[in-house]
Amino acid sequence: MKAAAAALRGADGEPLPGAGPPLPIVTAAAILRLNAVSFIDALRRWARQLKRNVLALWFARRHPLTPWHAKALGAFVVAYALSPIDLIPDFIPVLGFLDDVILLPSLIWLTLRLLPPQVLADSRDKAQAWMDARRDRPRSRVGAVVIVLLWVGVVAALAVWAWPWARVRVG
Repeated sequence: MKAAAAALRGADGEPLPGAGPPLPIVTAAAILRLNAVSFIDALRRWARQLKRNVLALWFARRHPLTPWHAKALGAFVVAYALSPIDLIPDFIPVLGFLDDVILLPSLIWLTLRLLPPQVLADSRDKAQAWMDARRDRPRSRVGAVVIVLLWVGVVAALAVWAWPWARVRVG
């Protein structure tokens, strides 16, 4: 370290022209701390933006200029996003978070792309006003019912598929 500082000084011990002030020592721990803080801040911004976009879709589904296909997909996405029940439960390793991290943001992005710019701008303004008023997140009971019915259908399909196999093994 002293050799590096000496290299920035001339023979008379004075700093070389243009050498500027000595740079602070940056440790690996400081870099990791900075990256962790900026990463967490980025995740918080992303989560806020995702929440605002879901609320924007919630408002866009009732906008008269929203095309029917965007309303249909938007209704599904909003019902799923606001449902208190996940399609793939979070306790299933890897797959449980797949819907939260990849599937849902992808569906939100696709639905936002289907909206006309004016509808999107109006809906985002309403969503931001909703968030600024500190209102609770809307819940979708219909979405919860749809998810429960999907799981009941999957269980029933598995029971029908497994019944002949189980009957042979048991009987």
